[in-house]
Formats: sequence, structure tokens, C-alpha cells
Amino acid sequence: MHKRILFLSKGVNASSTRYRALQYFPLYLESGYTPVHSTISGGLFAFLVALYQASQADIVVLLRKTFPAPAFWLLRAVSKKLIFELDDAIFSNTDGSHSKTRMSRFINTVRQCDHVFAGNQYLAEITKAYQANTSLVPTALNTQKYSLPAKPNSKDFVLVWIGSRSTKKYIAGILPAIEKAAKTVPNLKLKVIADFQLESDVLPVKNIPWAETTEAAEVSSADVGLAPLPADNWTKGKCALKVLQYLSAGLPVISSPTSANGYVVDHLKSGFLAENESEWSQSIISAYEQREQLPIMGEYGRKRVYSEFNINVVFKNILKKLESI
Repeated sequence: MHKRILFLSKGVNASSTRYRALQYFPLYLESGYTPVHSTISGGLFAFLVALYQASQADIVVLLRKTFPAPAFWLLRAVSKKLIFELDDAIFSNTDGSHSKTRMSRFINTVRQCDHVFAGNQYLAEITKAYQANTSLVPTALNTQKYSLPAKPNSKDFVLVWIGSRSTKKYIAGILPAIEKAAKTVPNLKLKVIADFQLESDVLPVKNIPWAETTEAAEVSSADVGLAPLPADNWTKGKCALKVLQYLSAGLPVISSPTSANGYVVDHLKSGFLAENESEWSQSIISAYEQREQLPIMGEYGRKRVYSEFNINVVFKNILKKLESI
């Protein structure tokens, strides 16, 4: 008899929902679970529906979302087993500053859950201060999705960044470095896959609306992936999704060394780590000068992702934790 596992999140389009829950559903079915997703955002009615569904499930997984104490008490009361999932530093404000309210809700939530799945080492260490039953479960990819034909030869040298309006400040922050490199690198172009437009007076920028059906192909057609991420208490909670996407597509990466990014990118093997404008600019120039070696670097990164961050590999760990719970 299949066990019913309910995932509660803010919506199906949230990246945490897609990468930490929905992509695993076929694997759950194969392993004796009936996975169900419900959107818990949307007011009192959505919350009441979630409470009923939670009462019918064997395991409830709450993704990232916290509640005021009375509401969470109700969810805890109707859930046989409750797991909390986080892939962001939800206990901090998005600018990295301390939030008393967010931290209080986070502590109350993780203390009362049966187990916590944390997306990176930083999140796991913070969580373990309040919940001993915490496991490191990295964000993973269906790497087969990115197994596309190699980029055709082109005179252009294309950098790609994938993100959203909420992270626009990160790519905008290194735009001066890219523009500086454009003075040295001929035919340098920037591709931005997002829900906003980025402009430059110095180099061509191709803005591509994000779509789940096309993101892999758009990433794969570039030469180098960009993953800028300044270090603060919010960004330390990021789980290197962009880096994993680039490497899965066989692209070397230029990245900030912040948190999981610095762990996933092997400097000078699968890409370059850069902290300031000068290092970013020089890394772009170095990548161009070593462009004949870029496929080798990309393949090195791809193999690491396939062996460590593939959904099949990560799911085996998830399954072991569920069985122990």
C-alpha cells in the first residue's frame, strides 16, 4: 500500500517547488509513495484545505513557508509526520539583515518538526542549533534535461545568466565588469534569461523570457555561465541552482565563491571564482583566451553534477531519511 506524502508550498511555479518536490514525483511513485502537492498560499480557504489534506497524509513536507504560531500549531496537530524543507535563508531579510519575526517563526517551525531537509551546509548548521534531526539535502537536477547537442561554432563569445526580477541586482552588479571585458574580448555578448530587460550601451544584450520548456536549450547554446552572488546572510542560503544548470549543460562557470557556489565550482577545473570587479573582468578575458579548453572544463563540471547532484543520486538519500522517519 502506497504511503501518501503531501508537499505544501507557495505555488507550483516557485523554483523550490519544482526542484525540491515536483521533479521527484515519478521517483516517489516508483518507491511506494503517492506524492501530492497543494498550494498553501492564498488565504484562509487555502490554509483550511491544506489542513484537511495534511490530516489525510502519512507524511507532510512543508517547503520554505513559515506561519504565525497558532496557524503552525494547527498544521502540526493534524500532521502524523512533518518535515520542513528550506533552500533559502528564510530566517533573514532578503538584504541579509536580521529579522526578529522571520527568525522567531523559523525557530518555532523547525523545533516542532520531525525532521528538516536543508539545501546547503550553511542552512544545515543554522538549523541544527534548534533541531538535531537535520539532514543536508542539496538541490538536484534532472541532468538528462540538459543533455543537448553541443553549441555550434560561432564567432560570438556568449555569456549567459539565468534568473528573475528578484535577483536582477546580482547581474546588474557585475555589468560594469562585463562591459570592461568587452573592450578586450571581440564579439562578446550577454544573454539574460529572465522576466525583465537588461540594457547596456557597451555590448549587445539578448533578453530571453524565461520558460521551463526552453531554459535548457537557451543555456546550452552559450559559452560560459555567470553566477554572481555577493556574500551576506541571505545569499549564504542559496543552493547553487544556476551553477548546477550551467554545468549540467556542459558550460564552464564564472561564479562568486559565496556559499554553495564556491563548493560546486572547482576553480580552474570547471570554471573561475571571482569576488570583485577586476577578478570578474579578468575571468571573462581568461575564459575567452582559453576558449579551446572550455569544453574540457564544462565536461569536468558536468561529470561532477551527474555524480553528486543528479536527482536519482539525491533521491536515494531522501528515501533513506523518509524510511528512518
